[in-house]
Amino acid sequence: MSPRPRRVRRLRRQEGGPAPRPRRRGTQPKVVALGGGMGLSASLAALRRITGELTAVVTVADDGGSSGRLRDELGVLPPGDLRKALAALCGDDDWGQTWSRVIQHRFASQGELHGHAVGNLLIVALWEQLGDHVAALDLVGTLLGAHGRVLPMSAVPLELQALVRGHDPARAEEVQLVRGQATVALTPGEVQSVHVVPTDPPAVPEAVEAVLDADWVVVGPGSWFSSVIPHLLVPELLDALTRTRARRVLSLNLVPQPGETEGFSPQRHLEVLARHAPKLTFDVVLADEAAVPDRASLAEAAERFDATVELAPVARPDGVPRHDPELLAAAYDRIFRMHGRIGPWR
Repeated sequence: MSPRPRRVRRLRRQEGGPAPRPRRRGTQPKVVALGGGMGLSASLAALRRITGELTAVVTVADDGGSSGRLRDELGVLPPGDLRKALAALCGDDDWGQTWSRVIQHRFASQGELHGHAVGNLLIVALWEQLGDHVAALDLVGTLLGAHGRVLPMSAVPLELQALVRGHDPARAEEVQLVRGQATVALTPGEVQSVHVVPTDPPAVPEAVEAVLDADWVVVGPGSWFSSVIPHLLVPELLDALTRTRARRVLSLNLVPQPGETEGFSPQRHLEVLARHAPKLTFDVVLADEAAVPDRASLAEAAERFDATVELAPVARPDGVPRHDPELLAAAYDRIFRMHGRIGPWR
């Protein structure tokens, strides 16, 4: 009996074609994107080009930089990844780009303000004024003219912890418990698994509702252990991801991340995700065609998720290992059309 053919499809680039336009209101898909940091920002910058029904669900385990200082001093959720998501949702007009630069601006001084981002201070100020995480983020989004909504994945700040082999290079075979997202992200060792403290954090109800009401859920790209997998460690959110009738896309990184996923192949990213959420399935695994040296192995790993692999040129053409917003938008748009419902979106 011949083996089942691997499900790998190459999404062809439309040479010289315009960037996809948002569908008419009432026909565009409701999309929820999960992640954090620059990976989520790249996905949002692409998705806002093709739908006006967009919600970002953002990790809240950051403990470094400005976010970590505000978290330690005020006991608030770390605002940095939320700020980056809001900036990515700003439009390409003068208003949007001006506000995107303003909230991303960091102070440079010899005093306590050094390194703080304007957007972090604005978000925390509104949290204190309104006493409501979601209402405050919605208000910032309105001020910025954001093309979508930003929600934290949990209502409490989380501590990321990891079991790492060789975190201490002098004891290469020893597995140690490493605490803190910033430390996990830069470990020279091999991350075996991650978990969060508290172990049963409450999900933000609006985030759960958005996942259950979505047409598409996009997970990744981003720092695999510190921005992507943490979403699967919030029980209510994982349950929603498992139960939703939405189609699910797993968007892979362009290159391994130094420290956190050093030496990882594309298929290994899938394998470690499956260990953390063995019941979760996907419909599509999206990867840059130039970043997949072994397509058969990636297809085999994707089959464990019941997923089809879609390959497309999504990297910046200048060789910088970052996603190009228009190319990524085109890839998402074709996936939504090829794998979506027959007939108009609701």
